[in-house]
Parts: sequence; C-alpha cells; structure tokens
Amino acid sequence: MSSSSVTLPGDPPGGRRAIAVWGIGVSVYFVAVIFRTSLGVAGLDAADRFHVNASALSTFSILQLLVYAGMQIPVGLLVDRLGTKKVLALGTVLFTAGQLGFAFSPSYGTALASRALLGCGDAMTFISVLRLGSRWFPVRRGPMIAQLAGLVGMAGNLVSTLVLARLLHGVGWTPAFAGSALAGVLVLVLMLLFLKDHPEGHEPEPFPHQGAAYVRRQIVASWREPGTRLGLWVHFTTQFPAMVFLLLWGLPFLVQAQGLSRAAAGELLTLVVLSNMVVGLVYGQIVARHHTARLPLALGTVGATAVMWAATLAWPGAHAPMWLLVVLCTVLGACGPASMIGFDFARPANPPERQGTASGITNMGGFVASMTTLFLIGVLLDATGDDYTVAFSSVFVLQALGVSQILRLRRRVARRERERLVASRVETVHVPA
Repeated sequence: MSSSSVTLPGDPPGGRRAIAVWGIGVSVYFVAVIFRTSLGVAGLDAADRFHVNASALSTFSILQLLVYAGMQIPVGLLVDRLGTKKVLALGTVLFTAGQLGFAFSPSYGTALASRALLGCGDAMTFISVLRLGSRWFPVRRGPMIAQLAGLVGMAGNLVSTLVLARLLHGVGWTPAFAGSALAGVLVLVLMLLFLKDHPEGHEPEPFPHQGAAYVRRQIVASWREPGTRLGLWVHFTTQFPAMVFLLLWGLPFLVQAQGLSRAAAGELLTLVVLSNMVVGLVYGQIVARHHTARLPLALGTVGATAVMWAATLAWPGAHAPMWLLVVLCTVLGACGPASMIGFDFARPANPPERQGTASGITNMGGFVASMTTLFLIGVLLDATGDDYTVAFSSVFVLQALGVSQILRLRRRVARRERERLVASRVETVHVPA
C-alpha cells in the first residue's frame, strides 16, 4: 500500500460541495493567470504605445516576477493567519485594479506600476488555492488537486494567447484590457458569495498569533523541515526553463536564432502550453498513487529538459530541424507539472497551520530561478552579440545547482516521511470508532 492511500484522522470528506467551492477558488487563479500572461501577447503593442525599447519592455516581466516572488512568504503567512477567502479577495482586488490601470496607463511609468500591482495580487492566488484544496479534500487527493490547479493556470495562459490577442487587435488596447478586467469583478462577486475556507466540522484549531514572534516562528519552523527545502529546490530546478521560454525569450529564440516565422514560433509556444496540460494530468495521477515516484519524475524532467536543450543548442547546422524544436517544446511542457511536485514534499512536512508559509517558501524557488535566468540571458545576449547558444547555456548552471541540492536533501526527507507515516498509522489505530 502506498503512503498516499492512508486516511488520516480528521481528513476532509471531499465530494461535490468541495469541488464546487474549490472550483470558485481556482477560477480566481484562472483569471489571475490570464492577466499575468496578457503582456505576452501585447509586447509589440506595448512597445509602440509607451515608446520603449526591448530592454525597457523586458522590465515589465522581470518586475512582475520580482514582486510575485517577493510576496510568497508574506502571502503564505497571511493565508495561515487570515484564511483563504480574505487573502483571495484582497488578491483579486489588486490584480483587477492592476489590469484596469494597465488599460488606461498614459505612460511607461504608470504602466510599470500597474503591472507591479497586478503581480502583487497574482501572488496571493496560487498559495490560497493550494490551501483551499488541502482544507476541502482528503490528503491523498493533494497531488492531483495541485496538478489540476496548475492545469487551470495553463488554460488561462491559453485563453490569453488565443482570445485576448484577438480582442486586442480587434477593439484596441484600452477596450481589450479594461474589458478583460470585468472577469476579475465577476470572480470576486462569486467568491464573496459562495466561497468558504473549510467544510463544517473541519475548522482549524485556534492558533495564537503574536506579531513578529509569530512570523519568525512560522518561517523558521517551516524552513527547518527538510521537506520544505526539498520542495523549494524541486520547484527551483524544474519550473524555470519553460517559464523563461514562455514569458520572454522563447519567441526571440525561435525567430532570430532558429529562423522561424512569428506564426510558426507562436504555434510552438502553444505546444508548450498544451503539453503542460496533458503532462499535468498524467503526473497528478502517478504521484497520487505512488508517492515514491515524485523524485524520479522531477529529476527525469530535469534530465530530459537538459538533454533537449543541449541537442538543440549544439545542433551542427545553422538552425535546428523542426522535429527537434517540436520535441524540445513538448518536453518543456513537462516543467510546470514537475514543479508542482515540490508542493508534494512541502505539504506533508508541515502541519495545517503552516501550510501557507511552507507553500510560499516552495513557490519562491521557480520564480527566483526564472528571474535569474531572464537576467542572465539578457546580459549574455548583449555581451555576445545575440549568441543564443551561449546565453541559453545559463540554463544548465541553474539546473546543476538545483540538482545538487535535491540530491543532498532527498535521504533526509525520505527518513522524515517514513517516521510521519508510522506515527499517523499509530494515531489512526488509537482513534475511537
């Protein structure tokens, strides 16, 4: 019997109501991702509207990731202290205001501030959705719930690519962005009316909050758990290659370095998203049934990504063949689902009152790696005269760092999980019928 099949005392029942409540929460994340990725389809329009060059344009993405990553631990603490509904409501107000401000921004500075506001609100969504899932569904469903949340996020990316892009070129900048902001208003109303933090009878135990002492205690206790640190490094090592590719450098690489048309490059970027959605379902089912598959899946994804990047960058011809680029983009689609595995190490390592903080620490990993790689690629492209082979080789450096940390922590985490499993079985035996 796998550890995922164990039912713990006090496990939430799940069921249709849990699906309905969680569906409202994940719809907030869906809208947040649409807003997050909306700049990806409006880059050229933004450059024309604000009269900026490529470096200034890339600042939008880097600032947004910087705010997102910097907010992860504070948001985790807020979720643990205030609950899911209040944090999601605040996040929705912020990212909707950011999207609306971006629609009416008259200058580059105000547009930059609007994207920072959007990033702040966006940062409050994913951790809240993970916490909501852990409150409404049994522990054994955790891996699948996390993967489904990631799947919904990629669906938001797809909507941004296919719908918002057409809307932008059909009705113009301000109507497109202002109109999309209405989706934020809609999910806010639904959430305020119908979302609940937890099912009846499963209220969390009261936990004393003592200002700075509480904050310090939450962070230190979460970080001391090897599972939290392993979750961070898994997220760090797996997520960033696809994030960097989709967020900024994929299109220039495919067009300038590989000689593809913008249309063909756009189709390959869409392939990354579609692959992510399919792989997410597969990984979720595997991890839900066999927790021992977590690390092999994560490391296998890192290895496959490294091999495909090496093959593409080292191809002897002027351009890599289309079949190789298709395989590369398909493999990159596995990076997002593999990063979700990081939460499957952090979640069982921490009690319910620390879930938000632990998830925040874990979620920082991939976004810190993405920011670092975005910066390194830009610097190396400038230094080498747009040599994409040298610039994208920075991917291997961060992968090597992440893998070394994963291998260092893996045995300690396995030992702690075995101890917790034995303790939970003993507790189950002693729970009165």
